[in-house]
Amino acid sequence: AAQQPTDERVDAYGKGGADPELAALYFNYGRYLLISSSRPGTMPANLQGIWAEGIQTPWNCDYHLDINVQMNYWPAEPTGLGDCHTPLFKLIESLQEPGAKTAKTYYNARGWVAHVITNVWGFTAPGEQAGWGATATGTPWLCDHLWEHYAYNGDKKFLKWAYPIMKGSAEFFLDMLITDPKTGWLVTAPSNSPENTAILANGKKARVCMGPTMDNQLLRELFANCIKASKELGTDADFRKKLEATSKKLPPNRIGKRGQIMEWLEDYEEAEPTHRHVSHLYGLHPYNEITPERTPELAAAAKVTLERRGDQSTGWSMAWKSNFWARLRDGNHAHQLLRLLITRGGDNLLCQHAPFQIDGNFGGTAAVVEMLMQSHDGTIHLLPALPDAWPEGKVSGFRAHGGFVIDLAWKEGKVTEYRLRSKEPQQVKLRVNGKQLTVTSEKL
Repeated sequence: AAQQPTDERVDAYGKGGADPELAALYFNYGRYLLISSSRPGTMPANLQGIWAEGIQTPWNCDYHLDINVQMNYWPAEPTGLGDCHTPLFKLIESLQEPGAKTAKTYYNARGWVAHVITNVWGFTAPGEQAGWGATATGTPWLCDHLWEHYAYNGDKKFLKWAYPIMKGSAEFFLDMLITDPKTGWLVTAPSNSPENTAILANGKKARVCMGPTMDNQLLRELFANCIKASKELGTDADFRKKLEATSKKLPPNRIGKRGQIMEWLEDYEEAEPTHRHVSHLYGLHPYNEITPERTPELAAAAKVTLERRGDQSTGWSMAWKSNFWARLRDGNHAHQLLRLLITRGGDNLLCQHAPFQIDGNFGGTAAVVEMLMQSHDGTIHLLPALPDAWPEGKVSGFRAHGGFVIDLAWKEGKVTEYRLRSKEPQQVKLRVNGKQLTVTSEKL
């Protein structure tokens, strides 16, 4: 298949043809695109990366903080491109000053906040319409990227720089949260479940809400990361206690009447059941509070949620769903979404939203990693969601939490060899071919 022109390969792949090397090409293409559009000293990759035609570009060539710019950077750490993450960190740092003004003006709160859209001029206010622009949890999602960079390389100097940014985001939510009069939980208000619409009991439709599931998951993650960071740095014990106490008062993940993860505080029907956003599964990916091993009931409900949403959608949505299915250990379904994603693009393999939007490329590259290696849950899992379409292969240079570099090869769906390296030899939990092991890494 690799001898055929790209357009013919993509067409054949879309019709179910076998072409594992096309997935490998797509993966490497995603790394190339990130290297090309995000290097130290440049601005981060935006909605079109850097490949935007015209003067008035789609969405003003800005940064959307309810998934899009974050998805751009999902492949950075696990594929060995941590340096390409740097422009995003500098953008996050630059949002603190305008974000503090927005926090004070709109919420009379400490800390800093940014809503759904931002740009190179530091726009942090709510978006143009309350129905989608009230989402205030762009900053916890951004701060996760700061923690992830540390989790992959253990650089205490970086963490010392990043922690005040994370703390400022957490301080904002400590002030912004209010008590829900029905449940007593602490909730964000006003907010949205990104860009989705609920049908209320009286039949009316609404998008502005309190405490949507994604917000609760994001805040649990932000607070947990701040707690871990403060312990690593030996600072802020009192602040840590506040975060621990507040985390316990956030609404938990709940299962609705259809067996799905509930998206809102109430078990509302969705006006569009196949909506492109699946934000209430943030706890499954990229966060790790929902896993098949630790929370099997929630994992089963996440599967129901994905089945209800369906596969066909915008490019970036299919990329995210591929990562979701990989986290659920269903490699064949993850590959099915990857196939749809690749064949939805043009002959140049760029993701079609439409119009062109590059986050799907980066999300697809990250999904390939998730199928072949996962390290988010305290264990390095080799081939956690290997699809039948890739019965044999090899990879080298993957990165894992804890500072590990991983090479592996497999045949007939089983790992045949692997190598783990790190700056200093250290023990690590490893799951390989159904066995749980404790191994010691080699010195890099």
